[in-house]
Amino acid sequence: ITALDEPDVEGLSYEAEAIRILPRDRRRLLGIFRTRKGGGGSIEPIDRKELRAWAVRPGNDGGARDGDLVRFDLSAKNRQSVSEARVLETLGNPDDQRKISLIAVHAHGLPDDFPASVIAESEALTSFDAHGRTDLRHVPLLTIDPIDARDHDDAVHAEPDTDPRNHGGHVVTVAIADVAHYVRPGTRLDKEARLRGNSVYFPDRVVPMLPERISNDLCSLRELEERPCLAVRMVFDAHGKKRRHTFLRGVMKSAAKLSYQEAQAAIDGNVSEKCAPLMQRALLPLWQAYTALARARDARQPLDLDLPERKILLDAEGRVVIPERLDAHRLIEEFMIQANVAAAETLEQAKTPLVYRVHDEPSKEKLKALCDFLDTLDIKLALGTGLKPEAFNRILARAKSLPVPELVNEVVLRSQAQAEYAPANIGHFGLNLAKYAHFTSPIRRYADLLVHRALIRALKLGPDGLEDREIASLGETAAEISAAE
Repeated sequence: ITALDEPDVEGLSYEAEAIRILPRDRRRLLGIFRTRKGGGGSIEPIDRKELRAWAVRPGNDGGARDGDLVRFDLSAKNRQSVSEARVLETLGNPDDQRKISLIAVHAHGLPDDFPASVIAESEALTSFDAHGRTDLRHVPLLTIDPIDARDHDDAVHAEPDTDPRNHGGHVVTVAIADVAHYVRPGTRLDKEARLRGNSVYFPDRVVPMLPERISNDLCSLRELEERPCLAVRMVFDAHGKKRRHTFLRGVMKSAAKLSYQEAQAAIDGNVSEKCAPLMQRALLPLWQAYTALARARDARQPLDLDLPERKILLDAEGRVVIPERLDAHRLIEEFMIQANVAAAETLEQAKTPLVYRVHDEPSKEKLKALCDFLDTLDIKLALGTGLKPEAFNRILARAKSLPVPELVNEVVLRSQAQAEYAPANIGHFGLNLAKYAHFTSPIRRYADLLVHRALIRALKLGPDGLEDREIASLGETAAEISAAE
């Protein structure tokens, strides 16, 4: 720690330098209260690997009853004293399904409360100035998300390309909330977002990367409300091959907020009152562009795992359901992938450092285990050099005729390497892409915020771009947000 000659802009008088990064503390102070005759009691850990309990003096039980889930803190008079617990909050029955997420939050050490200084900084933020931004308010951009989406940070639009040299082509715009405008490098908001790395979603709650003032207000692309955005305009030919792209910093107004189901129903002929005026000017052009992009995707042969999303409905029964996989899901996914590729290409061309989303090919050990499993189903996987995702796709296609297609998909998934963030590019094996970066979700992923700042720096789109000191620590940051993920 070094004393500063004078307080910095945040009023701090000392500067600290990290010596080394310690492992993330996974244990939070959450446990099960047990009463004791004569008053007081003890607190048992929620982690059964923890072999100790903490005593609670009479009067420090906070009114907890035997078996209650409680928050607590520990105190000791000195280093030689045995720590004692004091109940801070009683949370009720630990077997209640709505408490299971809370237990997971604490067991994994997720920071579920924002420091007061971070909240204060977010509340002090003011709305943006549209001056100097490209005006996209006339473009009927749509947000298409799950019915229960907690944030809306991406919007899409497509239209036929009027260039006679690109007959049958399409122009696709992907607009993303301009989080970089509000979360500046070195601020408390930025430091907290970097610590969290990403938002974490549970069936009944979310542990967000950014406070609600940003994620649910200033940077949420609300219907018919003006918002700042960073957008990419991509031109594709009739076969779905990208011809060129352009990034811009703009101001947009979402024409409508739709769910995947509502958008899909409209395309399938069941047009809602809300979708009716959007069909010709927004929805049909989106699907026409997606049809071309899907052909290019199929030719590229990314790993085609058929693993539907599981959703947990927290009703009295705690039912688990598998929602239908729709073309609307695939449309948004493909548009987001193309925007992510465009971001990586632009930054590489500008020679601006960035954090890639990389995915290595499977290890020899995992491939051997997969082959052993496939042998039991009389399926062969050739393990020659230059293994490509299409080799796995042939296995997945064969599995559709077997009694256990879901199991084959799961085992193939488990044979893959873990995707991660890195400043050095090795490509993305699963998507079969040479360069890939995360650009489309800066509200919930810190990597995307870094990519936004890198684009702002590379394209000279404003004063809030990636800073030199951020570039110097990209390797460390990539490792930390990969671990947080």
